[in-house]
Amino acid sequence: MAYLALVTGASAGLGAELARQLAQRHVNLVLVARDEARLETLARQLRSEHGVTVEVLAADLTEPDGLERAAQRVADPSSPVDILINNAGFGVYEGFESSRIADERQLHELLSWVPLRLAHAAIPGMLARRRGWIMNVASVAAFTPSGSYGAAKAAVVSLSRSLNARYRRSGVRITALCPGLLDTEFHERMGADHLPWLPRIAWAETCRVAREGLRGLYRGRAVVVSDWRYRLTKPLISVIPDRLLERATTTSE
Repeated sequence: MAYLALVTGASAGLGAELARQLAQRHVNLVLVARDEARLETLARQLRSEHGVTVEVLAADLTEPDGLERAAQRVADPSSPVDILINNAGFGVYEGFESSRIADERQLHELLSWVPLRLAHAAIPGMLARRRGWIMNVASVAAFTPSGSYGAAKAAVVSLSRSLNARYRRSGVRITALCPGLLDTEFHERMGADHLPWLPRIAWAETCRVAREGLRGLYRGRAVVVSDWRYRLTKPLISVIPDRLLERATTTSE
């Protein structure tokens, strides 16, 4: 039986890589992002290379209409979504004291409200079928005092842990994937052009993060910290004072 996965933020970066790896596993796909042209290009490639069915849903999830269209697709009983990947996101580069409040609200809506809304749409059908998987892409920033971005990601981790504990025995598994720095368009889009000076070892490989995330999802792990360099540093976070952690996350601004 072929499963169906819906991936948000699928036009580039980690979302596109997750879609590729799911297609390699012969999982059919619904690709969601704002850029329809890029989605169509990826869809054609995945159909050609892996013989999977790929739908394209162009939607801006920060807009109520776009989010509700995605939620309706997730909940559609005639073509049920077995795997939901909440990956869409962006960051606000400006410091909290100078950022636009509209940008802060949009960030929290996309990073924490959208995963909650789509999970809420998916879980009833998954429970009825007694199977389902939800991956919420969070960040190692969830474990550090890293501003509003970290706060939003911490909410995603907390939600994922709660839902996984509640529904895992019913066949529905929810995982928060927590990567560190990824060499994608994310930082370029938020204007953080200072980051390329960081050493190569600071950047995780997108393909490895996607692979570890999917492995953890299938195994029912509530939280997956990826990759090895961030797993090594995570235990240190709990013993470093917040003021030092906060300084470390903002020294390059």
